[in-house]
Amino acid sequence: MGQTPIKPTLKEVLRDRWGDDWLIGPSSKGFWHRLEHLTPVFAAYHESFSGAGVLIAEADPLQFLAACLAAWSESCVVVLANPRWGQQERQQVTELVAPDWNAPLAPGLRAYPCQTFGTAPGQILIPTGGSSGQIKFAVHTWKTLLTSVEGFCAHFEVDQVNAYCVLPLFHVSGLMQVLRVLASGGSLVLQPYRDLKAGVRLPLPGGGFLSLVPTQLQDLLGLGDEFILWLRSFRAVLLGGAPAGRSLLDGAQTAQIPVALTYGMTETAAQVATLLPEEFLAGHRSSGRSLPHASITILSDQGQPQSPEQPGQVVIRASSLAQGYLGGGSEMVVGSAHPTGVKPFATDDIGYFDNLGYLHIVGRSSTKIITGGENIFPEDVEAALLTVDGVRDVCVVGLPCDRWGQQLCALVVMASPARLQDLPELLNPLVAAYKRPKRWILVGTLPRTPQGKLSRPQALVLAQQILGTEP
Repeated sequence: MGQTPIKPTLKEVLRDRWGDDWLIGPSSKGFWHRLEHLTPVFAAYHESFSGAGVLIAEADPLQFLAACLAAWSESCVVVLANPRWGQQERQQVTELVAPDWNAPLAPGLRAYPCQTFGTAPGQILIPTGGSSGQIKFAVHTWKTLLTSVEGFCAHFEVDQVNAYCVLPLFHVSGLMQVLRVLASGGSLVLQPYRDLKAGVRLPLPGGGFLSLVPTQLQDLLGLGDEFILWLRSFRAVLLGGAPAGRSLLDGAQTAQIPVALTYGMTETAAQVATLLPEEFLAGHRSSGRSLPHASITILSDQGQPQSPEQPGQVVIRASSLAQGYLGGGSEMVVGSAHPTGVKPFATDDIGYFDNLGYLHIVGRSSTKIITGGENIFPEDVEAALLTVDGVRDVCVVGLPCDRWGQQLCALVVMASPARLQDLPELLNPLVAAYKRPKRWILVGTLPRTPQGKLSRPQALVLAQQILGTEP
């Protein structure tokens, strides 16, 4: 029986890649220079304050990378923060980890000492839960994230990952792109999305991966033939973070874009199921099959495995699972920290496997709307509305209602506002009667998180403000 290969540490990966020209956009030379400068700073900090954390709220991507990797490789507890968080979010973070905002660990660097009780050296805390208004941190390690990298490479059958990153690095969707590239010996483009949308495309070795949220793919498809040809050049365009409308996916297939629909979250170190591009181009519309490092089951309300085509709670076992949470009223729950490393993670998602073993996500238990005794997942209604020509974006919320418990209300962004009055009739043949919204609101834009996810709490408040029904 063969021995399990020893995984390299982050310090070993950085040593092996030292001096490589691996960054496109920012200067690789500048990165290595900053890493060399910051590493002894964080090493001294860790030695003097063992167990203390480092909160990184750096907007500059080169500074972020150098600070994050220097601190993490020296066994500091690294806490990632959104540099654009406002006063409310900063207050939540202050209550969780008490960063000293007035004492950066190096001049000109937005990295601050903080308190991370209950954590262990070398852990990295990645923010999640912002769409619900309550920030918490998923606690990961180099091992859990590297396991995700290995599963990704095996699923796509690649030894080296080249990635084009326009997503925020403090988020798992951006951070994992960095780690896939670093660990596999690839190259990484780092570019603000606004520059890409403005038409600036940077060179990346062939066969790379581009990660987008649906609104970004919609934008880029609208930029003309040159962008479509560019999108086709990727090994895969990873699409996740929010549900994608059928019309967008059909348009991407018509344009022969190698889309890979993904399912995953911060707690799982990004995707644990992914549809391969060739499957997408053949007409599949699902989250694909499980990655090698993950096992997904669908459970009934009684905790029993569901048969194919029967929806239930999505439960994940994976060696990439976070070791727990810090904040948000959550316990330090187990995942990969469990002695066996396989304790399941019960998600908030509702889904099913089809007869071919492809995962389909129906909605979220927490977003369920109950109207007249019927359970409705707003994502289901939204997906139907997004197939209607002219509907650009939509969010369905449940307004408090004495008669029905909740009343369905659709906030809609449309190419032609005058067509709003036609939507009820156009939707009628697409969904059951109890799923049809009773209120319709035309809006110019919908509230979203920095990762492109709908902020349903904010959308509900917006609807109540427009209708004058605030509680």
